[in-house]
Amino acid sequence: MSGTVSCVGAGRMGRGIATVFAYAGYSVRVVDFKERSKVEFDRVAAEVKNEIKAILEILVRIGLMPGDTVPIVEQRVTVLPATEAAMGTSGVDLIFECLPEILELKRQQLALISRSAAPQTIIASTTSTIMVDDIAGAIDHPDRFLNVHWLNPAYLVPLVEMSAGRRTSGATVSSVRKLLEDMGKVPVLCASRPGFIVPRIQGLAMNEAARIVEEGVASAEDVEKAVKYGFGFRFGVLGLLEFIDWGGGDILHFASKYLTEALEHPRYASPEIVSRNVAEGRIGMKTRKGFLDYEGVDLESYREQRLGEFAGVLRRMKLDRGPVV
Repeated sequence: MSGTVSCVGAGRMGRGIATVFAYAGYSVRVVDFKERSKVEFDRVAAEVKNEIKAILEILVRIGLMPGDTVPIVEQRVTVLPATEAAMGTSGVDLIFECLPEILELKRQQLALISRSAAPQTIIASTTSTIMVDDIAGAIDHPDRFLNVHWLNPAYLVPLVEMSAGRRTSGATVSSVRKLLEDMGKVPVLCASRPGFIVPRIQGLAMNEAARIVEEGVASAEDVEKAVKYGFGFRFGVLGLLEFIDWGGGDILHFASKYLTEALEHPRYASPEIVSRNVAEGRIGMKTRKGFLDYEGVDLESYREQRLGEFAGVLRRMKLDRGPVV
């Protein structure tokens, strides 16, 4: 790639992505899509630059970058007004659409972006709710269009969710995946479905946490402790599906059945894949097959490695204690 990317939209997401790419050595053009007076644009441009500088200074304070590099990274970002949008999106390899979650607005602006961009330019929407194929029709070259969903704060969270449309080419997906990996991000590919991966999981978890407080099961403070020191503690080491395999899919199957009946709500029921895996004997590490495949894996060493990673989390939490002797 040429080393230059564009972010169309000067809001929070555009600023976050601009920070990520500037940090990784790219020149970044942030294009303010709103028509403004010069005075108003100058205010917004200063706001964008100041926020990016503030983010970089935070990264210095938390030990992720040396202080003398802030001016170098900061100057890689240029903010352009809507009147210069064509210039801001031409001659770049990758354009991020970072606009509000309004379908018609995205379609309108993507059509303009597509006309000014070179045919080989990859265009990525950052939408968190709208499906790729619902907006791909606005693009002149839909084979080079996909969704790249960042999790806030984009400059810290490694995960990036990629979603391809029906006409997105494999080469486009591979190119963006490699770019993200080279920057130290962890891209995952998911189908074009509402909620992608993380928003679906976290939406259920957050609503259930709120229900627990609403029902008087536990205080908000104790729910927070339970998540930080139990739920979240484990899933920084084990993925959800790996955790099912660790304990056994049969445990999830029967626990879900009990909760569905005891709490009288179908939201606790297991999906068909869990019941099918149990029926087929694919219950996890105990049978060496579950959601993941453990054939040929030294399970004793594997478990010890994971337990060592748990110990590392304990140390970071300052909760590691020696035995009482």
